[in-house]
Amino acid sequence: METQMSYLQKHPDVTKSRLNTFMSNSQFKDVNIHAALYEARVSGAAHVSLEVWAAPGTERPTFEHAVKQEFTAIDGSDHTFGPSWSTHWVRASLKIPHEFAGKEVRLLFNPGCEAMVWSADGMPQQGITGGGGADKRVEYVVARKAKAGSSVTLYLEVACNGMFGLGDYTIGPPDEHRTFRLQPVELVVRRVDGMALYYDLSVLKQMLEKLPRESPRWWQALSTANAIMNAFDAQDAATLPGCLEIAKEFFAATPGSATHQVYAIGNCHIDTAWLWPYDETKRKVARSWATQLGLLERYPEYMFAASQAQQFEWLKELYPGLFARVKEAVKGGRFIPIGGTWVEMDCNVPSGESLVRQFLLGQRFFQENFGVRCRVFWLPDTFGYSSQLPQIVRLAGAEYFFTQKLSWNNINKFPHTTFNWVGLDGSSVVCHMCPAETYTAEAKADQLIESVAKHKDVAYSNESLYLYGFGDGGGGPTDDMVERMRRMQDVDGLPRSRHAHPDEFYAHVEKKAAGLVSWHGELYFELHRGTYTSQAQTKKNNRMAEYLLRDVEMLSAVAHARTAGFAYPADELTRLWKLVCLNQFHDVIPGSSIEMVYRDSDRMYADVLESARGMKQAAVKALFAGSGLCAAERAGALMVLNTTAWPRTEVVAVPGGNRGAMRGCEQVRKHDQAALAVAAAVPGTGVQLVAPSAAAHSVPASAYRERGSGLVVLENLHVTAKFSAQGQLVSLVERRSERELVPAGQAGNVLRLHDDIPLFWDAWDIEINHLEKYRVLQAASVEIVDEGPLLASIAIDVPVGGQSHVRQFVSLSAVSPRLDFACDVEWHENRRCLKTAFTWDIRSDVATYETQYGVVQRPTHRNTTWDMAKFEVCAHKFGDLSEFGFGVALLNDGKYGYATLGNTMTLTLLRSPKSPDAHCDMGHHSFRYAVYPHHGAFNESRVVQEAYQFNVPLVQLPVDAQAQVNEEPFFTVKGASNIVLDAVKAAEDRRGDVVVRLYEAYGGRARATIATSLGFAAAAKTNVLEEHVDTVAFTAASGGKGGSVVVDFKPFEIVTLRFSK
Repeated sequence: METQMSYLQKHPDVTKSRLNTFMSNSQFKDVNIHAALYEARVSGAAHVSLEVWAAPGTERPTFEHAVKQEFTAIDGSDHTFGPSWSTHWVRASLKIPHEFAGKEVRLLFNPGCEAMVWSADGMPQQGITGGGGADKRVEYVVARKAKAGSSVTLYLEVACNGMFGLGDYTIGPPDEHRTFRLQPVELVVRRVDGMALYYDLSVLKQMLEKLPRESPRWWQALSTANAIMNAFDAQDAATLPGCLEIAKEFFAATPGSATHQVYAIGNCHIDTAWLWPYDETKRKVARSWATQLGLLERYPEYMFAASQAQQFEWLKELYPGLFARVKEAVKGGRFIPIGGTWVEMDCNVPSGESLVRQFLLGQRFFQENFGVRCRVFWLPDTFGYSSQLPQIVRLAGAEYFFTQKLSWNNINKFPHTTFNWVGLDGSSVVCHMCPAETYTAEAKADQLIESVAKHKDVAYSNESLYLYGFGDGGGGPTDDMVERMRRMQDVDGLPRSRHAHPDEFYAHVEKKAAGLVSWHGELYFELHRGTYTSQAQTKKNNRMAEYLLRDVEMLSAVAHARTAGFAYPADELTRLWKLVCLNQFHDVIPGSSIEMVYRDSDRMYADVLESARGMKQAAVKALFAGSGLCAAERAGALMVLNTTAWPRTEVVAVPGGNRGAMRGCEQVRKHDQAALAVAAAVPGTGVQLVAPSAAAHSVPASAYRERGSGLVVLENLHVTAKFSAQGQLVSLVERRSERELVPAGQAGNVLRLHDDIPLFWDAWDIEINHLEKYRVLQAASVEIVDEGPLLASIAIDVPVGGQSHVRQFVSLSAVSPRLDFACDVEWHENRRCLKTAFTWDIRSDVATYETQYGVVQRPTHRNTTWDMAKFEVCAHKFGDLSEFGFGVALLNDGKYGYATLGNTMTLTLLRSPKSPDAHCDMGHHSFRYAVYPHHGAFNESRVVQEAYQFNVPLVQLPVDAQAQVNEEPFFTVKGASNIVLDAVKAAEDRRGDVVVRLYEAYGGRARATIATSLGFAAAAKTNVLEEHVDTVAFTAASGGKGGSVVVDFKPFEIVTLRFSK
C-alpha cells in the first residue's frame, strides 16, 4: 500500500515557500517556529519599573552626571523619546519572577533608536539598536541563572538617532524633529531548543537560496526542512528535540578536503562621522564594543577585529573601564586591533605626508597601548586607492592590504580578489577583497556560497576572508550570526569556515598561493567621483593645514636645533595632526557627511590654523630675532624665507598695513593696496632681503587692450595672453619659441555650468552623463586692473544666474610665465557643478596628474570602458598635458577633480548636491588656479616645484632697516632636480634628532646630496615610523658645522632620513 507523502520533488517551490512561511514573523507566527522561541515573558510595573531623565538640548552627559538627576516615572508600554539628537536616561528597576528561577533572563527594550545598557555601578554593558530593521538588537541578558525574587537596577542611555542617523531614504538630510516610540518593555526567557531549531532552519533556508537546484545537497536541505516542519508542533515543546535530531543528521555531513576555506572575522565598521556627528560616534564605539566583549565571553571561538586608533583613543578617554576590558580581550588574542592608521582615511585627497601621519599616529597608538604592530592595512570602505599606498604601507611596518569597495564599480568589474598590488615605485603588498563583496555580511549560508562563486582568483588561492557584523553605524555581529557560523563551519554544501586572525589568512595565502597575479598602479574606484569636489571649504582647509603644519614643523625643528631654550612643540603638533587626520576620514574630507559634521570640522580647522600660525610665528621669532626681526609697523625692510628646498624668484605682495618695509616700491596692487616687490633668488630653506625698488626685469609685465580686436592682453618677457570679451583665454603665446598654445577657434578659462544629477549618491557621485548637458558662461565685463610693471591683472565678472556669480582676477607677474586666476564665487545652485576648461594645441594619449609622492598618467581618450570610466579623476596640486618639447600644467590651491579628453583639460571647481547636507557648498568661495606653460615634456619640467610654490608662499619677515642676512640654508638638495624635500620634523622619540622626508617626483633615478647646516654629525635611513633601516655615510662640512649625505633614489621612492648629533 502506498504511504501518504507529498512528492516534494514534484513541487519543490511549494515546499520552499512553506519553509519561508514557517520562518516568517508575520501572519502565521502563532503556529510556526516563532511560537517556540520564548517560554515565558512578563511586563508591567511589578516586574519592570521605568523612570526617565531627559538631558537638555543635544547634550550627551556622562553616567556620573545623569544618575544624580531627578528621574520621572514613565509607562513602559507607552512613551516617546525625542526630538532628534536628544539624550534620555532611563532607570529600569527589574524584579525577577519566581517562575524564572534558574533560567537565563533577558530584558527586551526597544526604544526605536540607539541606546546603551549601563550597570548600576557605571559600567557600559551592551548596545541597543531599536526599531524593526534587520540590525535590530533589543535584548540584554540580565542574569545567566536568575534568582527568584531578586532585583536588578540598570540604566539605559537612549540616543535619539537611528543606526544610520535621521535622514529620509538613508542619505537624506537629518529630520531634526524625529521622535521614537518605546515598545512594551518585558522580561523574557528564551526556549533554548526553539532558538537552536530556529538557527538550524535559518541555515537550511539560506542554503536553499544559493545551492544549485540540480545538486543533491539542495534536495537534502529541502527534504530536511520539510521533515522538521512535519515533526514540529507549536503547542508541544516536546517535539523540538526530535526536530533538532533531524537537523543534526543533515549538518553532520562534511565537505571534502579540497573545499574552499573561509576565514571569518567579526567586525563592526564604524564610520567615524557620516550621517551623525563625531560626538555620536564616540557613543557608537562604546555601544558596539561593549556588545562585542559580551559575545567574546559567551562564544569562545568568536574573534572580533576593530580598526581606527582614534576610536580606541576616544574609548580610553571617555570610557576608561570599558577600555580596560578591551585591553584584556586584546591580550587574550580574540579582540584584534587592526589597520594601523588613525582613522580609515580617504586615500584621494590627503597628501603623502598626511597618509604617513595616519600610519605614524595609528601604529604608535596600537604599539603603546596594546603592544601590537598591525600587519594588515585595513580599509574596507573608501573611494579609491593611491598608487603610492603599497610603498607607504610597507614603510609603515605592514605588508598586507584589505579592502572591498571596488566591488561597487559601476562600469567595469574589478577582475581580481587576491593579488599582489604593485605601487608606483615597485613596492608590493598582498591585497585581498572579500568575494562576498561586503564588509558587513550577516553570517548567512548564501553569502558563504558566494565567497566561492565570486572568488576571481580561486585558481591561485582557494581561501578567502569573510567579514561579518552590522556596520557603518556600528553594532557588529549578533548572537544569531555567531550561532549560524557555528552551524556552518564544517557542513557539506558550504565552504569550510572558522574564525581566524586576518594575519593568519594572509600568511597562509603567501605560503600556499600559486603565483598570484599582479595589479600595477592605482586602484581607481569607478564611482563616487564627486567626492573630489564636494564640500570645497573642507578640502581647502585641509590643504592649508597640511602645508602650514609642514612649515611649522620645519621651522620649529630648526629653531630647536639652532636656538638654546626653544622647545619643540611636540604635544601641540601631535594634537593638531590628530585633528587633521581625523577630518581625513573617508566620509568627511570627501564631502559625504551631514551638515553637523562640517560645523565640527570647521571648528577643528579653525583651531588647527590658529594654533599652527602661532607656533610658526614663535619659531620664526626664535630663529631670526638676531637678524633684525621686528614688528610690522616698525619695519624698515623685508626679509623673505623660503621653506621649499630650491631657489625661488617671485613677486611678493606685502599687505597694506605692513608697507613701511616697502617704501619706494615700484607698484601697489589696486584691489587690496598691497605693495609689490621682487624677491630674487631666495635660496632653498633660506632667507633673502627684498629690495623694494629693484627693477622687475628688462621686460616688465603689462596689461592693455589690443587695438582692432578689442582683446585684453597680459604680457611679460615669457608669455602673451589674450582674453576675449567673454572672459576666455583665446591666445597664449610662449614668446621664446613663439609657440601658440591655444588652437584656432578654441579657448581656455571656459567656465561651464553642468547639470549634476547623479543616480542616487548625491554628494558622492558626478556621473558621466553630466558631460552631455552644460552651458558656457559668458562674462559681463573684462576690465584692466593693474598695468605693471611688477604685476599686470584684469578683472572678469561672470554672472551664473540667480544669486550666483563669479569674479576673477587674472594676473601675470614680471618674473614668471605662470598665469594666475584668483576667483571669488557666490554659489547658490541646485545640483549643478562649475568647471573651468582649457584646450591646448598639444597632442598626447595621456595626461599626468600629481598624486601622493609622485604622479600618475591616465588616458586622454575613451578607447575602452576602463579608459571611459576615468572621465573624472583625482589630482593634487596639478594636472599636466605635455608632448615632446612642450607642455602646460593646470595648478590649483585646493581642487582635486580633473578630467582630460583629447586636448581639453577641465578642473571641477564647485558642486551643489543636496544630500546628506542640504546646504553643501552654498555661499562664498575663494580659490585660485593657474596655467603654467613649460619647455620640455613633464619629466623635463619644473611643474612639481611650481605647484609647490603656488601652495607654499614665501614667508614674509618684517625687519629693521639695518637687517643683514647671515643665516645658512637649513637643508639643501644638490645634484638631483627631481628630488623634493617634503617634510622636516623632530623625531617622535624626542631625543633631539631631526627627521627629513624626501621623494623622487618625476619617475627617474637620482643620486642626491642632502646637506644641512644644523650641526648634526650622523644620519640613518628609517621607515616612516622613524625606525632604523640602514646607516648612511655622513660627511662633515669643512667648516665643522653640519655636513651632508649622499642618497640614491629609485623612481618615485620615498626616503626618510634621521639626523642626529
